[in-house]
Amino acid sequence: MNAIGISVPRLEDDRLLRGRGRFHDDTVRPGQLWMRMVRSPLAHARIVGVDTEEASQHPGVIGVFTAADLPGELRIPVRQPHPGIDFTPYLQSPLATGFVRYVGDPVAVVLAEDPYIAEDAADLVALDLEALPVLLDARSAADERPESWRGERAEVGVVEFAYGDVDEVFATAPHVVSADLSTGRHSGTPLEPRGLVADYDDRTERMTIWGATKVPYFNRRVLSSMLGVPEHRIHMLESDAGGSFGVRGEFYPEDLLVPFLCLRTGRPVKWSEDRTEHMIAANHAREQQHHIELAFDDDGLLLGLRDEGWLDNGGYIRTHGAVVAALTSAMISGPYRLPACRSRIHIVTTNKTPIGTYRAPGRFQHNFVREHAIDLAATQLGMDAVELRRRNLLDATELPMRRPMQVFGSPMFLDGKDHLDHFDKSRTAVDYAAWQEEAAAARAEGRLVGAGCAVILEKAGLGHDSAVVDIGVTGAVRVSMGGASSGQGIETVMAQICAEEFDIPTESVTVVLSDTDILPDGAGSFASRSTVVGGTAVKMAAEQALAKARRVAAVMLGADPDDPDSIEVRHGTLARRDDPGTRLTLGQIAVACFTPQHIRTGQEPGLIGRGTYVADGMTYPYGAHYTQAEVDPGTGAVKLLRYAVSYEIGRAVNPLAVHGQLIGGAVQGIGGALFEEFRYTEDGQPLSTTLNDYLWPRASDLPDIQVELYEDSPSPGNPLGVRGAGEGGTAGVGAAVANAVRDALQLRGTVGALPLHPHRVKALLREQLAQDPTTPVIPQPVGDRTP
Repeated sequence: MNAIGISVPRLEDDRLLRGRGRFHDDTVRPGQLWMRMVRSPLAHARIVGVDTEEASQHPGVIGVFTAADLPGELRIPVRQPHPGIDFTPYLQSPLATGFVRYVGDPVAVVLAEDPYIAEDAADLVALDLEALPVLLDARSAADERPESWRGERAEVGVVEFAYGDVDEVFATAPHVVSADLSTGRHSGTPLEPRGLVADYDDRTERMTIWGATKVPYFNRRVLSSMLGVPEHRIHMLESDAGGSFGVRGEFYPEDLLVPFLCLRTGRPVKWSEDRTEHMIAANHAREQQHHIELAFDDDGLLLGLRDEGWLDNGGYIRTHGAVVAALTSAMISGPYRLPACRSRIHIVTTNKTPIGTYRAPGRFQHNFVREHAIDLAATQLGMDAVELRRRNLLDATELPMRRPMQVFGSPMFLDGKDHLDHFDKSRTAVDYAAWQEEAAAARAEGRLVGAGCAVILEKAGLGHDSAVVDIGVTGAVRVSMGGASSGQGIETVMAQICAEEFDIPTESVTVVLSDTDILPDGAGSFASRSTVVGGTAVKMAAEQALAKARRVAAVMLGADPDDPDSIEVRHGTLARRDDPGTRLTLGQIAVACFTPQHIRTGQEPGLIGRGTYVADGMTYPYGAHYTQAEVDPGTGAVKLLRYAVSYEIGRAVNPLAVHGQLIGGAVQGIGGALFEEFRYTEDGQPLSTTLNDYLWPRASDLPDIQVELYEDSPSPGNPLGVRGAGEGGTAGVGAAVANAVRDALQLRGTVGALPLHPHRVKALLREQLAQDPTTPVIPQPVGDRTP
């Protein structure tokens, strides 16, 4: 019974479709209190005073708390330090002290008997704030020393990845193409905002927390350190999550405040974020400015890439540290044959909501920058953009290959099979040449239609994860692993990996995620790592449990326990290979494992296996994005007519789930390319605080998205051969859409910036018509959703 490679229905869907999901807001504890944050209304100010008296006296209010009530000078640490950068001065306190640095910065917190009282009382907290100058542009702010940073520069540090003699290459290259490009600020905005519930049992002196996702074990360690509560007295329980995308689950101020107030009051505490809070307080993402240069020889071969970027990090450094900057810089070379490359990213604090990781962090940005520059180069070199890519993509004669640098401490080993062949096959599969011909024919009729493509290099699977597989006396199989559910289908995939080992139906496996009482440690779900790292840990644990089952079965059946081949596994039962008629169930074997005959000193009783997998390096999936777009000359609105994603997954545990991940990722990428943007006034007031002014793409904005999934290159770095799938659908969207719009408008230059809102596209069209007034343009309304 094969389980891996089969598109089995998702195990999660039955309960979710029946309204039986376990979301944090479904958790209601007897006597619970409600927490409400008091946030700064100014982007940058000195805190002169906080008057809590009126709020404290409001009926139903239990207490109002400020930074003075917290233990010591607490700062939220980063998960991953970066060599040479000291983040300490820029870390966020759970409640602001001395200064506020963005609209939404937490200053105080109200605890009340119900959420409405808490919200009313929060409005009664009087903040005396002295406004200070506001920094909103990372590039110009880098050398500033804001008063709130107490002498520190706004620029936190510079992340640089390089190899080859870059400056010499550019000094001697026959052709150099340069561009200034930027990506706007947007985020994952999951359907379900953040939330947390904490309950303390004074009898057992243990706290239970619901709602943590993404990295519960890291969060528990941070919480333990901040509160001085031993980790074994903090129990994190999984909840379903209505989306995460890298935004939810990091350790935010509320992740300390809810448990702290639970301990302080001795009562359960609940916090549920509303949408406006989420838009100003949860991590933003994406905003970067770049100056990129590409060097070519006379035949169009890439000689070098040189990039300088400025990352707008917002008011603080949060738990991601320099990860976004590192991924922007380290992987900008993409899947190309590139002798020399340097990317330098400046991390700059401003007076906006802090940023963090969001699906394909760094890669959405650098793919747009590099791939749009490739199209610009094709124009300037008089070449076809597809052919220019083909000349420079790595092929089977060069792969696998090692870039001469390290990413997150591991060598950058490109373990793919053939990037050029993938590009050629996928173009044929989507019939991209026909899309180009259709676009050209439409332009000849006066319509503004264009086609664009982009190639991507992704990454997945670094670090460690753990898993336990145990079989009970009824034969029930349970998997416990350190990942977290965010709607990605992780329960199903882990069940499939385990079911494959025992030759049992996937639906017979129970999966428990990030329950800290069952599994002592796990690394969480982020960076397309759950299947690569967590799935391998599950496989190891299942193999260990099955190996014990074989040994015990061999003794019970009179076979050689030292010869694993003497026992066969079929449909969840074990038998002698030379006498398959007498079979033992997993339950019978589990019972035997508790008998004296099969209990040994130093061995764990029962039928159980444990696995911890450490990935020494990342695996590098790859793919391509294609789109055809039409511009309405009257409004500047962009309508996508066609879209396709191709992806090399290595090995798909559940092809349908991968298909869904790629489509979902593409939709989010389309949002960032055309619709979504957090904008600010000159004094730092956010303009996008509801879904009325922050536009998600609607179904009517989307074409059918074609997915071409390939399993030509199983990853050599893990025993499953899998590559991550969570981010590839997003990574190349901005690049492909920008190239299609550039083609539609027949620009000689670039589109300049994402997202391509109608007013920006209209300005590009005006510039184009000013350069060539004879350009035939026939109005073809395609819709306008101007934010």
